[in-house]
Amino acid sequence: MKKPAAKTQKKSGAKEAKPAGSPSRQIDGRIKELGDWRGETLAQVRALIKAADPEVVEEWKWRGVPVWEHDGIICTGETYKAVVKLTFARGAALADPSKLFNSSLEGNVRRAIDIREGEKINDKALKALISAAVAANISARAGRRK
Repeated sequence: MKKPAAKTQKKSGAKEAKPAGSPSRQIDGRIKELGDWRGETLAQVRALIKAADPEVVEEWKWRGVPVWEHDGIICTGETYKAVVKLTFARGAALADPSKLFNSSLEGNVRRAIDIREGEKINDKALKALISAAVAANISARAGRRK
């Protein structure tokens, strides 16, 4: 059964709401809107995520958070004043030999990487972490099917 198209309400004097576009375009917009080191960093990690997993799906959730998925959430890319935060949904279960995780270390499930202005990203280690997160998602999904 087909869902009816969502209706947009028009407030008096307001411009009619435009469709937000695809998640990828929304992420493009966020990068452009930031226009500083945070946008550059978000673009860089996005490229690394896509290089590590060409099958990654980009989503836009929770009122404006870029999310990368493959058989579940790999990570999110939040931007704050002082950091770009990559939060890995299953980070606590991932091996991190390069010690990239530096935030949310107390949780039982998630782990995060806070990237500050001027910090260099270890491309090879981040790609390995992305690949490990994808493998964990695939494994968890296969386990649920049994």
